[in-house]
Amino acid sequence: MTTFDHAASLGYDRRATRLLGSLYRRIAADIDTATDPGAAVTDIGTGPGRLLSRLAERRPDLRLHGIDLSPHMIEIAHRNLTGHPVELAVADVRELPYPDASLDVVVSSLSMHEWPDLDAAARELRRVLAPGGTLAVYDFRFARTAANRRALSAHFGAVRPTAVRLPWHPLAIVTRYHATA
Repeated sequence: MTTFDHAASLGYDRRATRLLGSLYRRIAADIDTATDPGAAVTDIGTGPGRLLSRLAERRPDLRLHGIDLSPHMIEIAHRNLTGHPVELAVADVRELPYPDASLDVVVSSLSMHEWPDLDAAARELRRVLAPGGTLAVYDFRFARTAANRRALSAHFGAVRPTAVRLPWHPLAIVTRYHATA
């Protein structure tokens, strides 16, 4: 799995703000329409926290959490989320710091291709999702698509992949994997 040092984390934050704002808006809208008031939502691989910032602005009623493997990214996310009640932690997707069935929504944007053990990650995501909870993983379409779907299907059953096009690119370069616990 990739971890970022401080300089790389700052560079990623600048690029993410510029290039991925439209994706974060799309994901926040998707989560908004599919989430009950007061739901517990966790962003896996939160990076600099830009998606959580969008969600906090759009839905202040949500209980938001974010994890990232990089302590430098979590440090930047803390700064970017000042004033928002978001809980952040350094953690691995294969060992999440949440009790069984404690989350209503688990979302991840552009980090699944970095997960070294898809099966262990999918098993852990299923463990923390409450019955009826929503899994929404967005990742690059060219990144292990068949393996991603197999790993998620093994633990969630039906997984619906949907192509997502970003306004600045002529092709749909992101796939959304949606499943229910």
